[in-house]
Amino acid sequence: MDGEIKNFKDLRVWKRAYELTLYIYKVTKKFPKEELYGIVSQMRRASVSIVSNIAEGNSRKGKAEYIQFLFVAYGSLAELETQILLAKDLGYIVNEEFDVLIRMRDEIGAMLYKLIQRLK
Repeated sequence: MDGEIKNFKDLRVWKRAYELTLYIYKVTKKFPKEELYGIVSQMRRASVSIVSNIAEGNSRKGKAEYIQFLFVAYGSLAELETQILLAKDLGYIVNEEFDVLIRMRDEIGAMLYKLIQRLK
């Protein structure tokens, strides 16, 4: 591949957000069953929102629309960070999982910020 962006699946930020979503599904499988419709559902929906909004924004024709969707993804990332902190403090994830999730959050946040700035 020559580095050309043909669709959203070619974006590094989309690929990383997709990996985050898969990891969220993996770690939330072991949460208490009573949290299935609580924090598990919230974390999964927030992570899916991140990757979905990156994809949808990239598929839009206008730059302003694209940026708007990236800001929504950025907001969902902040929402997910809050839920990750709650999961850690509630003892649902171990320190290693927390560190991986926060590292991924930081990386995706920086990538989203750079993409938004480049599009402006």
